[in-house]
Amino acid sequence: MGQAPPPRGAIPGLRWSADLPPAHTAMICVALPGLAISTEAGQLTGRGLEGFYRAGRRVLSRCEIRVAGREPLAVQARMISADRARFVGTLRTSPQAGPDPDVVVERNRYADGTERITLHSAASRPLRLPVEVALGSDLADLIAIASGNAGPELPPSVHDSGLRWSCATGNASVTAEPPPSDALASAGLLRWELDLPPGGSRSVELRVRPDGAGPLRAVGRAATSPLAPAHAEGDDPTAAALLRTSIQDLQALLLRDPAHPTDTHLAAGAPWRCGMAPADALVAARMVLPLGTGLAAGTLRILARTQLTGPGTQSGMIPGPRRDAGPLLPPHCTGTEATLLFPVLLAEARRWGLPEQETEALLPAAERCLNWLRAAVGDDPYLRDPHSGGLTRCETQAHAHRAALLGADLLEACGRTGGDGLRQWAQALRTAFRKDFWVDDLGGGRPAVARTPDGRLVPHLSSTAAHLLDTGLLGGGVMAPGLLDKVQTDHLARLLGSPAMDSGWGLRGLGAKERGFNPFGHRAGAVRVQETALAVAGLAAAGYEKEAASLLRGALAAAAAFDHRLPEMYAGEQRAEDGAPLPHPAACRPAATAAAAGVLLLTTLAGIRPDAPAGTVTLRPVRGAPLGEIGFTGLRVAGAPFSVRVSRLGLAMVEEAADGLQLGV
Repeated sequence: MGQAPPPRGAIPGLRWSADLPPAHTAMICVALPGLAISTEAGQLTGRGLEGFYRAGRRVLSRCEIRVAGREPLAVQARMISADRARFVGTLRTSPQAGPDPDVVVERNRYADGTERITLHSAASRPLRLPVEVALGSDLADLIAIASGNAGPELPPSVHDSGLRWSCATGNASVTAEPPPSDALASAGLLRWELDLPPGGSRSVELRVRPDGAGPLRAVGRAATSPLAPAHAEGDDPTAAALLRTSIQDLQALLLRDPAHPTDTHLAAGAPWRCGMAPADALVAARMVLPLGTGLAAGTLRILARTQLTGPGTQSGMIPGPRRDAGPLLPPHCTGTEATLLFPVLLAEARRWGLPEQETEALLPAAERCLNWLRAAVGDDPYLRDPHSGGLTRCETQAHAHRAALLGADLLEACGRTGGDGLRQWAQALRTAFRKDFWVDDLGGGRPAVARTPDGRLVPHLSSTAAHLLDTGLLGGGVMAPGLLDKVQTDHLARLLGSPAMDSGWGLRGLGAKERGFNPFGHRAGAVRVQETALAVAGLAAAGYEKEAASLLRGALAAAAAFDHRLPEMYAGEQRAEDGAPLPHPAACRPAATAAAAGVLLLTTLAGIRPDAPAGTVTLRPVRGAPLGEIGFTGLRVAGAPFSVRVSRLGLAMVEEAADGLQLGV
């Protein structure tokens, strides 16, 4: 938490050079710790990010197929699931027969390091086709690849039924089934002669892995996955596709704690952030509470083990890197955000059905987070940024206020003291914030992005203001009070729904008329899906359904343009008729917060507010039913399947729930 990191909390040590390989055109298969990255052409050429990866190392960089001495003509590339891509190419083996292809070459590529190559013949005669696969590996790590310093390919050796590469930092091999008829180490080639009868097919399977590594067992594929396989159906088919793809991406990004294999968390995103980012992991786990509390519990346990203890001002903090905050503000400490999110996630997970025994086990860590908060603010109404000489951020105050109120609720429910002091401080913060953070103007005013140590306001209109609407869930289906009063909330809702902030594809990170606006700036104008979802949920909960519905429809339209796999961000250009959102070339896709945002965007329509300890669930659906009728099955409330349907009239009905769970008022 000392020195400023690379932007966006990316790979430590990574320098974002002008030659950073673009990720927006890549087809990324994910089943962590495995990745397979390629272009739509299908051939792995070793350029850019292409290759098979295991735990951040590229174990195979090149895999080029030739049939009868020629490359197949690429005709289609599709993501079949989060961990699998399918490529189809064609060949004409008899040019004299006309323009029609008579051989189809199908490649199924999996994140676990498997590639299945199948030749299908449509020829009227038997074919004997020579097949060559040219392989190469540099065993480079992702930092080197992203920085343009991957180095040359390593010389291979013949190994078993394939090839092997070695260097000082590791080794990897490719094995083939059936074994090749010829393996040439000098050329990095495997060769077969395949006989295809008329209408017949033949396959070759390649398996890529580091030496000594067994088959990849992705967490999301296990029966013990913490995420429920929920489904959506209704009038708008985008909803079902978005929920399905979001859950697949979340499953693909799951990682186990090596020291505690029963605990899982979400990696931040592929390809750049395939490890733990504490704040992102907590945000994503909170947004997917409708899929169960298992992910929240695992994430909280993992981060509790990292919590700082002992003397000093940082005691009780969850460590996290500093993150770029855009052109208007200095870098932000994500450790502060994670520390404030920890008790919030625990409190809300308890409402969704986290067992009391698990809650009690995590309570001491939550108490340490809350004690840090009280010590950090002292007699001050604000939580100031120690790294920026006392800068006070709007977003941080929203996180701190929510942590104080939900933390107080959690402490009292568990028979602990300290709740009254947290509520008193939260009240003092509300009183000061409504006066000190509001920028008056002819349009009615706006919340400032930040307040400098000498009291000056940074007045720009930013998506971070959406966090002011994310107040958190208390008992009995009641949302916690926010930092703004009713009049101020009205103005904020109008601003978030205005063309300056609503791009038509989602919420811009910075108003289009603000100084420093850049539609591709990740904190300066790009649409960040996480904040769009939080704005939709917050606006809907506060009763601003028109603004919520507009942002929701825009985000779903963007999802459809991205084949329902939302990137973490995309350009905040204004939506035009027959247009499409512009991808950000450096965005992670899939990303944990974006995939989790897909879950939150949709489940917000049902307005599910559980209180499992009290045995109730309250429904506050979006009355305007912006997507028409929609139903959800396979959600989890109070540890049991939960199904709900919202009619075209905006009326919600529970169709399945835990025994004894009562519908609240």
